[in-house]
Amino acid sequence: MSEKNEQGKRAARDRLVQQRERQRASERRRRTLIVTSAVVGVLALAAVVGVIAANSGGKSGKNEAGPLVAPSGATGKDSLAIQVGPDDAPSTLTIWEDFRCPVCAQFENAFRDTVHQLENSGQIKVEYHLATIIDGNLGGSGSLRAANAAACAQDAGKFPAYHDVLYRNQPQESVDTFGDNDKLIELAGKVPELDTPGFRGCVNDGKHDSWVQKSNTAFQNGGFQGTPTALLNGESIFPKKGNEPITVANLKKWVAEANKGKKPGTVTPAPSGS
Repeated sequence: MSEKNEQGKRAARDRLVQQRERQRASERRRRTLIVTSAVVGVLALAAVVGVIAANSGGKSGKNEAGPLVAPSGATGKDSLAIQVGPDDAPSTLTIWEDFRCPVCAQFENAFRDTVHQLENSGQIKVEYHLATIIDGNLGGSGSLRAANAAACAQDAGKFPAYHDVLYRNQPQESVDTFGDNDKLIELAGKVPELDTPGFRGCVNDGKHDSWVQKSNTAFQNGGFQGTPTALLNGESIFPKKGNEPITVANLKKWVAEANKGKKPGTVTPAPSGS
């Protein structure tokens, strides 16, 4: 009888030990989850702060730019927009961007084909506005130099193709590769008939530097949150429109809704190399 009692006591003690071990394990898991969540929250906050810092703007570029010369065919207020797509398209997509901005490259690489499809079917025209905020925040001149080169490509009728080449070949944000005119001219070789003496002279002379700087000032004064800024008929659609996130399907849907009952614009054949 005594032996049975002793066995019962040992079994009770074992159960108590197991229960306490389960409680300690549960507490360790709980604390690990709390710490992990806190770390993730801090990293997320750091990422947000980094995006805000990288997109907040600031004076950039050199101050000794020459006279203001807008690129050929520039449109909009103060001729600060480069338009792609038909003049009479029923909707306008306005994009503010910086060629050194990594989120701009993500946006372009994700939506490039869709935007071109909408342009080429006369559904939208796109008005590109160029900014130099990364130069202002991280130093260097790549934002300014690339924007000037893109404006030079506009003079040659090759802006859309060169614009896409720049984003496909964007360096790391902290590396000012686009600050080298020779690199920008090298990339022009990827666009048929763009690398000409006229284009090279335009790039090396900084022909459109003052225009780029004026565009950047307009961005700073526009109350925008960062780059890229994308507006469909004046309404912000990046990173979302209302409660809907921007996706390829949603972008097509939003354009279709905006264009309901309206005729597509008159599409002309794209120039060679575009």
